[in-house]
This record gives sequence, C-alpha cells and structure tokens, in this order.
Amino acid sequence: MAGNFTWHNKEKLEQSTTLNATRQSEVPLCSIADVQLRFLCPDDLNEVRNLCQDWFPIDYPLSWYEDITSSSRFYALAAVYNFAIIGLIVAEIKKFNKLNKEDRGILPDSMGRKSEIGYILSLGVHRKHRRNGIGSLLLDSLINHLTTAERTSVKAIFLHVLSTNQAAILFYEKRRFHLHSFLPYYYNIRGKGKDGFTYVTYINGGHPPWTLLYPFQTTFLYIFQNFSLKKKIE
Repeated sequence: MAGNFTWHNKEKLEQSTTLNATRQSEVPLCSIADVQLRFLCPDDLNEVRNLCQDWFPIDYPLSWYEDITSSSRFYALAAVYNFAIIGLIVAEIKKFNKLNKEDRGILPDSMGRKSEIGYILSLGVHRKHRRNGIGSLLLDSLINHLTTAERTSVKAIFLHVLSTNQAAILFYEKRRFHLHSFLPYYYNIRGKGKDGFTYVTYINGGHPPWTLLYPFQTTFLYIFQNFSLKKKIE
C-alpha cells in the first residue's frame, strides 16, 4: 500500500494514552496538521469495533473486524489524534468480473473486462471531530493511492450508502461522486429492509457506459433521491 502520510508506532502511542486522556476531551482539533494517518493493525480491533458500532447502524461480524485490521487485502487507514483513532476508511480493489450483479453497470463491458474498481466499505469520523476535514483527508489518501502509475487499471471508485443518510450523500457529492443506481431494500438493519444508493467517481480514464438512456436514467435517479429526502424531512 502506498500513500503520503506519517507512520506512527502503535506501542509508543499507547504509552501516552492515559496521560493524554483528559487533554483529548478538552482540546479541540484546530488544525488538520494535528492528525496522523496510519494503517490499522490487529491491536486496533477492539477500538475500531467500538467506533463502528457507534457510527454505523450495521452490525458487522467479528470476522470483518479481524479482516480489516490484519489482511493486506484491505486499504484500512486510521486518522489518529491525541493517540486515539478519530476516523477511518476501509476499501478494497475488486476485479470487474467479481462485482455483484447490481454493480456491474458502473463500467462499460468493453472497459470492464480488464479493469478493477475501488470499493469503499466504510468511512467514518468521530462525532466531535466532524467538519474538520478528516473525512476528506482519508478519502483523498485512498484516491491518491488508486491514481498512482501502478494502479491505472482501477477505473472507478464506488460505495453504497443508505438513501436516508443525507450527510454522507452531501459529503460524497461535494467530492465529485455521482449517483449511479437505486438499491431497494439493500440493507438489513435490525431486521428491517432499508433502501440504498450506489455512488461512483471515475479515475484513470474510466467512464460510465455511454448509452442513449444514461442521461435520462441519471436525471430520474436524482429526482427520486430528492423526493425521498424531502419525504424523510416531512
């Protein structure tokens, strides 16, 4: 994995955790320069699990946390401030022909045969540190990683998001992700089916399928999305 960020030894970080516990709750994040990025490791499992259970409505199995904190298959990056994880992004690179059926329309078949796609599984930031650029820092690190000369086969980055998660939708739209598809009952949250959206951004010369219906399909999706959000507010 590649990236331009500062590496930190977790054991040294933990030595000062108690000393900084009080200061962490009192000192606000004032500069993005105060944040360091490092990859997750097995010792992070419990901390990451507690954070994800607080941030996300989805109950991930223990095996998922074991994988993202130990497997090189994932690009699993933590944002650390005052010796604590305050944000993380988890992504993986998928072969086009290994995508689920609902995601294969992201690229044209002619391009997709030899292409790969980046998939963001999770991106979250601690509540008291949001709106400080942490999410953008993590996302930019992933994009920089996937746009190096060694990754030119990666033609797009996509993710799934709850259709009612307006904050996440606005975040990705501001960063040039585009609504690609509607996924009815995609999520199972506490036994109830919840709708989702697929969002995509294209990199390394990638582009959506060029068909006569594509512009109309995209327009319809945005109209539907706005209707859903308006209905939620009401």
